[in-house]
Amino acid sequence: MMHRAPGRRPALVTGAIVGATAVLLTGGALTPNPSAPTPSGVDQGRRPLPAPIPPAFVPGPARRLAGNRHRSQWAPVRGPVVARLAPRRGAPAVAVLSATTPEGTANLVAVVGRRATGPGRTWVRVRLPVLPNGTTGWVPRAALGGYGTVDTRLDVDLRRFRATLFRAGRPVFRAAVGVGLPRWPTPRGTFYIRDRLTRYRSPAYGPVAFGTSARSPTLTDWPAGGFVGIHGTDRPDLLPGRVSHGCIRLRNADIAALAALMPVGTPLTIH
Repeated sequence: MMHRAPGRRPALVTGAIVGATAVLLTGGALTPNPSAPTPSGVDQGRRPLPAPIPPAFVPGPARRLAGNRHRSQWAPVRGPVVARLAPRRGAPAVAVLSATTPEGTANLVAVVGRRATGPGRTWVRVRLPVLPNGTTGWVPRAALGGYGTVDTRLDVDLRRFRATLFRAGRPVFRAAVGVGLPRWPTPRGTFYIRDRLTRYRSPAYGPVAFGTSARSPTLTDWPAGGFVGIHGTDRPDLLPGRVSHGCIRLRNADIAALAALMPVGTPLTIH
């Protein structure tokens, strides 16, 4: 009988385990290498890639952004706030602003300046819809909502009885207008379009009307203080001319065309 040397078998088993571990760790024949080159003529059974899907949107050529020269900003008033003469809380009050207009629309103010007074503290200078016309004041930035931006401007020439809407500095609309009679003049100055109103649709006001920040200096006892409106008319035969109590009248077809082009917040110059 042949006898095995003591300790011989455990050594063989240990060597086998070590060898298998080395194969696994070194990525031997037990795990195929997907990056290995495919032998010539061997079909791997892979399907061809699908054809590319046509894009749903193809962007146009790059276009240079317009400058800020013709852009204006406005913002809604979030809640009652005191507009002050200077950008500080102790400055004299100029006016009190509410969140809504007398017509029930959001109360907008035109932004004409900003000033940071400390970390996280910014004041905004705004045009105010108060007398005397042209008054501005400062309100905390937190009192206003998000800024809106427009690139339109409405020009009303009282001598030529003509309204012209500009977009990015170019005229896109012109129309004859009626303005205030000498005893109820349409005020001159720089204002803004405060709201757009359709519930006043009627023969007298036409299909749509715009409220402005301009106020009549003579009809202060009118409802809401005599704000100047821009609207249609049931007497187009009187245009152009001095025919109103201060409001700016357009023929109904013209006010409808203007309404399609002019957003709220648009600056208004009357001269």
